[in-house]
Amino acid sequence: MPSLDDLKKRIKSVKSTQKITKAMKMVAAAKLRKAQESAEKGRPYSDKMQNIILNLTNSISDSENAPKLLIGSGEDKTYLCVVMTADRGLCGGFNSNICKKAKNYFKKILSEGKEIKIITVGSKGLDQLKREYEKNIIKKITFKDKKKITFKEADEIGKIIIKLFDNKEFDKCIIFYNNFKNVMTQIPQAQQIIPTEKFFLADSDAINPYEFEPEQDEILEDLLPRNISTQIFKAFLENAASEQGSRMTAMDNATRNAGDLVDKLTINYNRSRQASITKELIEIISGSESL
Repeated sequence: MPSLDDLKKRIKSVKSTQKITKAMKMVAAAKLRKAQESAEKGRPYSDKMQNIILNLTNSISDSENAPKLLIGSGEDKTYLCVVMTADRGLCGGFNSNICKKAKNYFKKILSEGKEIKIITVGSKGLDQLKREYEKNIIKKITFKDKKKITFKEADEIGKIIIKLFDNKEFDKCIIFYNNFKNVMTQIPQAQQIIPTEKFFLADSDAINPYEFEPEQDEILEDLLPRNISTQIFKAFLENAASEQGSRMTAMDNATRNAGDLVDKLTINYNRSRQASITKELIEIISGSESL
């Protein structure tokens, strides 16, 4: 049984941890507001760009000569998987959920006899994937030194992906990230960005198709690389909101658990103290009676 001093030190230690987790929860809550606002503002832009590209695609007469970023290489053998996680921990299952989604996808692709190449964005994803898939990881990217990730960083990753595609190093590209729904819920996503994934047009875009000038092919040549960077930046924004939401929830749970542990330790401390006092009183009484 621990001594009174040990219990006292343990209570003090848990209270200190509780103060830290409470402070981290408040910081995450403050960051979450800005991150959520940015993610919500970014969604209409990325969705509208996808709609414009699909409108352009539908108006192309010669699909065989369409840009390769749009239609793909024509093969289905090699997959480039970009796993986007955080560089910091203490955010619940945020990083684990993305990696779990990615690993399930890897197993499915490999079981079909196809090849995968992995780019990790964020050190936590690298830590979880390198044990099983280190030989498949071709590039490790981290923005640990950056206070805030901007479109510039997304564009850098987009250019790396396009360069690999131009060198015919993969046929399809999939990005993995968490889609922010609310503080309690973040949904892991696997989004195909090369070739452009097929989806349904919004009603307004379907009814009012765009008129383009210059020709559709020229616009697509410029728009498709920008769309890849835009989709990556959207994933960054969604991840940022999801990370803070998950961290806020995790720190709130940690603070509550620390409070419960302090209560239990305090009860044990009081019982041990009472037992110690009772023992001393019995010894004093026994000694006086013997005299």
